[in-house]
Amino acid sequence: MVIDSQTEQQFEGDVFVSENTASVFKDRGYNDDMLPKTEDKRNMNKKNYFTLWMGSVHNVPNYTAVGGFLFLGLSPLNVMLAIVVSALAVAAFMVINGRAGSKYGIPFAMHLRSVYGELGAKLPGFLRGIIAAIAWFGLQNYTGSLALLILVGKFWPGFLELGGDFSFFGIGLPGLLAFTFFWAINVMIGFGGGNVLNKFTAILNPLIYVVFGGMTVWAIWAAGGIGNILTYELSGVQSNPPLLVYLIIINSVIAVWAAPGASVSDFTQNATSTNDQKIGQTASLLVAYLIFAVSSVSILIGGSIYYNIQEWNVLNIIDRWDSMPAVILALVVLLMTTISTNATGNIIPAGYQLSALFPKKINYRRGVLIAGVISYLIMPWKMMENSDSIFAFLNIIGGVLGPVAGVMLADFYLIKKQNINLDALYFDKQKTDPSNPYRGVNKEGYIATIVALLVSISGQFFPALQFISNLSWLIGAGLAFGLYYVLKKGKAAA
Repeated sequence: MVIDSQTEQQFEGDVFVSENTASVFKDRGYNDDMLPKTEDKRNMNKKNYFTLWMGSVHNVPNYTAVGGFLFLGLSPLNVMLAIVVSALAVAAFMVINGRAGSKYGIPFAMHLRSVYGELGAKLPGFLRGIIAAIAWFGLQNYTGSLALLILVGKFWPGFLELGGDFSFFGIGLPGLLAFTFFWAINVMIGFGGGNVLNKFTAILNPLIYVVFGGMTVWAIWAAGGIGNILTYELSGVQSNPPLLVYLIIINSVIAVWAAPGASVSDFTQNATSTNDQKIGQTASLLVAYLIFAVSSVSILIGGSIYYNIQEWNVLNIIDRWDSMPAVILALVVLLMTTISTNATGNIIPAGYQLSALFPKKINYRRGVLIAGVISYLIMPWKMMENSDSIFAFLNIIGGVLGPVAGVMLADFYLIKKQNINLDALYFDKQKTDPSNPYRGVNKEGYIATIVALLVSISGQFFPALQFISNLSWLIGAGLAFGLYYVLKKGKAAA
């Protein structure tokens, strides 16, 4: 191998390639975005990972989802507990799947190649980096633009009347302008990549505590005490077994993280050590969701009690407040958390993946621009035309990416035993070596992925299988994990 053996020993279990090794890989035809990170570029520690995901939890789609959770049949307290349990599941997924990135310093595109092969990596890469990332990016931009629309309307009420009856495929002129402006901000943040994001989240983190902590205190006061929130009885609640509801909530929360969880190596490749990403990510997600569980349930129920109407849109509750400074601060922070979510989970991975799919023509920044344009053209406001859209969207994303996650985990931990040959992975593109295991297509991986994908999205087409859609990520990941392992072991035994 060309890897300097001394650098391999710098941190037990983690491989830090030398500048010479990275240079050799670059000469083989790989751009800088695809190279394993050298020690000097591994600049994310526990603190960076702790702040990384804090802003990705408090956003409008997540509050909308909690509004739906409250109607599934659990008490408000149990909904809070289910969200915290979900956070532990998400943290475990992010840390475990991020191990390949933090151990070897490789990005998601190369992590995928190590699993599916050079040619085989294109399909799962397309599912994550194009389908999921771009769709999520557009949806988050639209929901964020709704908050921006309210904010602008507070200062300039006449703005909301611009254009009269004008409609652009179902969206009025004020909404279109707000969406375009917010979309442009998100794309520019994406251009800056991880370095800009680290600075952004460092500012956002304390604001989250202040704003959402303050909103929670207000909600408890508005409800007449936390007891009234915990004992609140909703009308129109469904009747479901408690265990099923817990699983549905866990599945929905993981589905929110299905895309960033699959490509988490794009962030863990920058870890100073695996231990740093493990502690930082776990603490970040657990603390963030603990705050979110209490604040989201309290704000939605407290607002409903105070205004004497069941209101499950957090933006409508904020819009009803009498205090202009409070409205402005809350909306600004919601806008910032949406930007943070969009950068970490959507536009940055999309930029990297497009660069990986078309390395000779597209670099990271060009990939961000292309992803941004596509996210605009798909008209994401059409995806939110009814109240059930967010849940259907999450189920589809979970069904598409759960199988990819299952195969990735089974391959790295059970088949490769956490060992990746970087010299073979970064093979010379000008030379042909049919024996290289990282060329071509991992057929067993494809079979497991496609079979599990078809099963996990079947509920979208057959009403009798709706329960599968409600657990799409869990079923897809579990089925792909088991099937891939069986296929690989069967091939080895043949």
